[in-house]
Amino acid sequence: MSDVRPFRALRPRSELAERVAAPPYDVINSDEAREMAKGNEISFLHINKPEIDLPPEVSLYDDRVYAKGVANLRRFIAEGVFVREPEPRFYVYQQRMGNHVQAGIVGAASCREYADGLIKRHEFTRKDKEDDRTRHTHELNANAGPVFLTYRKRAEIDAIVDGIRKGQPLYDIVTSDGIGHTVWAVSAGETAALQQAIRSVPALYVADGHHRAASAARVGLERKAGNPRHRGDEPYNYFLAVLFPHDQLRIMDYNRVVKDLAGLTPDAFLARIAGTFTVSDTREPRPDAAHRFGMYLGGRWRGLEAKPGTFPGDDPVRSLDAAILQENLLAPVLGITDPRTDKRVDFVGGIRGVGELEKRVAQGWAVAFALFPASLEQLMAVADAGLVMPPKSTWFEPKLRSGLLVRTLDTW
Repeated sequence: MSDVRPFRALRPRSELAERVAAPPYDVINSDEAREMAKGNEISFLHINKPEIDLPPEVSLYDDRVYAKGVANLRRFIAEGVFVREPEPRFYVYQQRMGNHVQAGIVGAASCREYADGLIKRHEFTRKDKEDDRTRHTHELNANAGPVFLTYRKRAEIDAIVDGIRKGQPLYDIVTSDGIGHTVWAVSAGETAALQQAIRSVPALYVADGHHRAASAARVGLERKAGNPRHRGDEPYNYFLAVLFPHDQLRIMDYNRVVKDLAGLTPDAFLARIAGTFTVSDTREPRPDAAHRFGMYLGGRWRGLEAKPGTFPGDDPVRSLDAAILQENLLAPVLGITDPRTDKRVDFVGGIRGVGELEKRVAQGWAVAFALFPASLEQLMAVADAGLVMPPKSTWFEPKLRSGLLVRTLDTW
C-alpha cells in the first residue's frame, strides 16, 4: 500500500508561472543561481536558494540565509504571486524534452512509509546537505521542492492520468533550457480515483531527491516529538512528491573524470588496466551496452570492456558499471578508494555530453570515462535488496522545476 494524499497547493498565478519556475536547488551553484535570477524578483530561486539575495561571502548555512528564504516566501504570498488552492487535490505534471514525454502525479507522500522502507531509496545522503534542507523546510514551514518518485507502472493509473491530460492545463510553459512543463489540476472525483489506485502500489522508489526525502522525514519526526497531541495525520507527516511510472523515465549516463594517473605514464596505465578490461580503439565515445566504457586519454577515445569473471554478475550492486569501474580501475589502479570524498575524481552528468569530457581533459584532467546508463530495473533491484548504488550512478533528465506547486506543513 502507498499512502499518497491530495493537498492545497500554494502556486503561482498562471501568467507568472514561467517567471517563477526554477531549477532544483541542488543542480546549480549560488553564482549560477544569481545570474539566472538577475532581473527577476519572482524567481523561486529567491526561496530555494535565498543566499542569492545576500553578499557572496555569507555562508550557505548562515541564519540570515534561512531567514531570507522565509521573508521571500511571505513576500510572494503578500504580493499575490502565489495563490492558495481552495481544496485539496492532486495534480498531473508532464515534462517534454525533445521526443521524450513523462507525466507524473503530484501529491503528498508519507514520511512514515519512507522511515519504514516502503518508499525505497538507493543512495546514501550527506549529513551537511540533509541538515541544510531539514532546517530550510522547518523555517519555511513548507516543502519547497518535490521529491522525484517512481513506481512499477499500473495500467489503471495510466488510464486516469491520460484522461486528465486531455483537459485544459493550469500551466503550459517552456523554460529556458527548452523543456516543456505542463500542469493539470485534478478534479475531486479523479483525485479520489487516483488515491484509491495508488493505494494498490506496493512500493515507491526515490529516483531523484534523496536529500529532500530524508530531510522531509526528519522534519516529520522532529515535529512529532514536539507535539504531545500528535495523531499521525498532520500535514507535517507527509512531503511533496511527483510519482512517475517507471517505463516513462529515462536515466542518463553519469560520467567520471580523473585528475592524474597516480604517477603512471599513459603506457603503464594502459598496461595495468589490460588485466581486467579489453582495450580497443574506437571512434564512438559512448558505450553501446552495459559493462562497456568509453575512455578519453591523450586526445584519443578508446573502448573498454570488462572481462568476464572480473565482477560478480549476480550481485545487484557490484555488477553495475559504476561499481565495476570503481572496483577494477579507479581504486586498484588510480588509488581512488572513496569517490565521495576524493578530490581527484569528478562527476559529469550525461546531459552535458561527451564534449564536456573532452573539454575537461583539455583543461588539465588526465583521463575521462563515459559510462553506459543504469536502468530503472537495476535501480529498483538495488532498492528492493535494501542496498545502495555507488555514488553518482544515475542522472535523471528532465529535472522537475521548483515553485510551480508548493506544499505548506500547516494545512491540507
